[in-house]
Amino acid sequence: MEPQQLSKELREGNSPDLERRRWIVGLSMLGGTMAQIVTLYQTGVLKELPDLPIPFVDSDRVDASAYAYSRLNTPDGPLMMINYGITAWLATTGGENRARENPLVPIAMGAKILIDSIAAAELAREEWSENKAFCEYCQVATLCSFASLALAVPEVMSAVRTLTGQPDNTGVKEVEGR
Repeated sequence: MEPQQLSKELREGNSPDLERRRWIVGLSMLGGTMAQIVTLYQTGVLKELPDLPIPFVDSDRVDASAYAYSRLNTPDGPLMMINYGITAWLATTGGENRARENPLVPIAMGAKILIDSIAAAELAREEWSENKAFCEYCQVATLCSFASLALAVPEVMSAVRTLTGQPDNTGVKEVEGR
């Protein structure tokens, strides 16, 4: 696809799949923002993370714990930023009709978001197990992953139907006899 056509479709297109992709981009940006805030705390730029008065939430304790620094010799905040950036990139890759024109892209996006959602649930379990508390910012990001997963399903299913040669009945009904 020509860059000008991609620009026009992403900015001005109005298909249901594209609208859901825009929501996924927005949720990825929200998840990335949560990761940025955590990263600022984990690197000492911020001295504390304010939390809403919610039981079992202590972001400072969780994000300063060994748990938060136990992977790849780095705090987990920057890894979260990269992760949500990749999701946004996959959501913005391809034009308005990519499920039919390049079905592997929405399938890759859906698979990544599914893996993210499973990983987020496991990380929340570990967070609680090791700290007896949750990071509010991390759990907002987790909700972004689950919401993105629900939003990705229709386009992924359309892409699977394209790959398997099945008719895509999610759009306008075909008139019999034509």
